[in-house]
Amino acid sequence: MTDTALRSLPPSAEAPKSQWRRLTDDWAGDRQAFAGASWRKAMIWIFLLSDTFVFGCFLIGYMTVRMSTTEPWPNSSQVFALEIGGASLPLILIAIMTFVLISSSGTMAMAVAFGYRRARRKTALLMIVTALLGATFVGMQAFEWTKLIHEGVRPWTNPWGAAQFGSAFFMITGFHGTHVTIGVIILLIVARKVWRGDFDTGRRGFFTSQRGRYENVEIAGLYWHFVDLVWVFIFALFYLW
Repeated sequence: MTDTALRSLPPSAEAPKSQWRRLTDDWAGDRQAFAGASWRKAMIWIFLLSDTFVFGCFLIGYMTVRMSTTEPWPNSSQVFALEIGGASLPLILIAIMTFVLISSSGTMAMAVAFGYRRARRKTALLMIVTALLGATFVGMQAFEWTKLIHEGVRPWTNPWGAAQFGSAFFMITGFHGTHVTIGVIILLIVARKVWRGDFDTGRRGFFTSQRGRYENVEIAGLYWHFVDLVWVFIFALFYLW
């Protein structure tokens, strides 16, 4: 149909077509966004999706075991309590760990924002702060493990009830702690490269080969936010339930 013929159509004839076009554009939005993404960002999203299934299987298995066991499940407030000043404070360590990890998401988000502004020093410093918060979380988790092992918790038994508690605890928190540790290492590597200006000069190396690859900061941020989000589910299902 020619432009002249289109102009001759009444407004009522053009409206359905424009509405249909808007609908198809909305449905095609995800495809267009994916087509414009770099292979790095596409691969990290695919990896995070696969990792979501792994964590999901772990948590579903944990819930299944907990609901099907005939032995009483340990009381989280009692198991994860700390003695401070002669008083027993339930879940105080877990609350601090959660606060530290969630705070690291804020510093990571600011690092990504400054990265795309090419503010090298602010980006690197914020990434280092994020890594330090992550390392603090891992350190507190190691203290938690040490405390429970000292109290008799093992993967095959525990002194408070159902034997499956130990295996579920060490498997889920250990797998997540490994992710946090890997994230801390990645953040320090990328922060060092940002500080040296590798993304500005195009200096070749691990994570750097072309100029302007501050997208790597965002990719590290996507991984870190995923780790933080997973902890929210672990915190809710394992410690609060």
